[in-house]
Amino acid sequence: MTLMETLYDEHEKIAAFIETLQQKCVALMEHGTFDAQEFYDAIRHIREYADKEHHQKEERLLFRAMVKELGPAAENLVQHGMLVEHDMARLTVSELEKAVHAYEETKSADAKLDVLAHTMEYVYLLRRHIAKENGAVYPFAERHLKPETMQKLEEDFKAGRSFEG
Repeated sequence: MTLMETLYDEHEKIAAFIETLQQKCVALMEHGTFDAQEFYDAIRHIREYADKEHHQKEERLLFRAMVKELGPAAENLVQHGMLVEHDMARLTVSELEKAVHAYEETKSADAKLDVLAHTMEYVYLLRRHIAKENGAVYPFAERHLKPETMQKLEEDFKAGRSFEG
């Protein structure tokens, strides 16, 4: 698979995963049973797959190439859009982790509400983020990056390197 095919494919997997997160929230509301380990496992998966695997490919490869080659429009899109949203997702996951810890300690309704709120905040953020990248960012890159830049991205992707241009 090419870099772009991989990024789109990973979005499909992340979208399916966040649907399971929403279902965990629904189950928690309907049945009231709280399994902290399920949420810790979800947090680990988010950090290892969505962030470390997927977002790092975007940040180390595609976004660097876009900023270097496509000028201010791409720089604004990346620096003030996508990277900000990546950081917001990381913050939301950190807040979710704190909420799970708080619930384990207190078993309070407030802490449970925080778990639900931060989980759904992440779900909504990622849905919008994926829609933006699939609908605007990736097509913009595919249309405007030079063929030789796309080739270099492929080489760096296959070799596990960051894009240096």
